[in-house]
Amino acid sequence: MAREQKQVRELQEGSYVMMDDSPCKINAYSTAKPGKHGSAKARIEGKGVFDAKKRSLSQPVDAKVWVPIVERKGGQVVSVSGDDAQIMDLDTYETFTMRIPEGESLSPDDEIEYLEYEGQRKIVG
Repeated sequence: MAREQKQVRELQEGSYVMMDDSPCKINAYSTAKPGKHGSAKARIEGKGVFDAKKRSLSQPVDAKVWVPIVERKGGQVVSVSGDDAQIMDLDTYETFTMRIPEGESLSPDDEIEYLEYEGQRKIVG
């Protein structure tokens, strides 16, 4: 699987973490001081990379969590049909179809960036 384990204290805003078995980008990270009988706790708020759902996580800072390895890749638009674009990966020359994000307009020969994790892909602006 394309993920690794890290301690909660190693995470930071803008990085990725697995929440509810979905890769999420961290929007907010805060810690609370240790209590009388416990360790410091971290509260992490994130947004699903592929489903845009908001999620939160509260864990001790020394707990281990899974961090997905989300790859950022380049592609070129081959053709556009409605809300879908045929994309060719610039490294592997593999072609596949992706949904065009709302509010974006793509044309053939446009170069795009996309995120990929375990077969899921998403065009990023």
